[in-house]
Amino acid sequence: MSKYQHIKQTAYEANMQLPKLGLVLFTFGNVSAADRDLGVFAIKPSGVPYDVLSPEKMVVVDFNGNIIEGELRPSSDTLTHAVLYKNWQHINGIVHTHSMYATAWAQSLRCIPIFGTTHADHLTADIPCAPPMDDKSISGDYEYQTGFQIINCFKEKGIDYREVEMVLVGNHAPFTWGKTAEKAVYNSAVLEAVAQMACLTEQINNNAPRLKDSLIKKHYERKHGPDSYYGQ
Repeated sequence: MSKYQHIKQTAYEANMQLPKLGLVLFTFGNVSAADRDLGVFAIKPSGVPYDVLSPEKMVVVDFNGNIIEGELRPSSDTLTHAVLYKNWQHINGIVHTHSMYATAWAQSLRCIPIFGTTHADHLTADIPCAPPMDDKSISGDYEYQTGFQIINCFKEKGIDYREVEMVLVGNHAPFTWGKTAEKAVYNSAVLEAVAQMACLTEQINNNAPRLKDSLIKKHYERKHGPDSYYGQ
């Protein structure tokens, strides 16, 4: 058995959650799962339909994007994953989708405002939208530069990737991440739900106010604060 079997299995199971959660159409998405000790991650092969995937078809690459194990070509977004793993040491799972509402916000070049407590249950800030990539980067190593497009957005906005585990890439689509591939998938589903709620909120009231700070603090801290009391 391959020494990478555990991350291939994890990546496979996480990828299979995307169509179940309604986050992908056809092959429009991918999940990767990393093993920091081995310095590699497993990712979905490019353009392979979900209904024919298996753990054995997952492709293992290093944090420079070099193929270590696998017969198929890895996702076209592999270098974006590699850049994020290499620069952000505390993540072990990454998801990229073109889910409907999150992608619509990305195409609109807008951050998702924190309108309500569902959003505040998960993070205390607007969901950031990275500015569109410049022409020089587009004509260069596009997927590699997408990783830095995300990283530079967080640097410029002063956002900690460990606290905000999601982003919209301007004109493109969302990426999410987490300590595990499972958490990254969870974040992707949360992002899509919050994106839809925010869209509907603005349709119902295009002057809807941002959630007040006291409610943001209350809802975030009851789940994540030192005295949290949500759950068992």
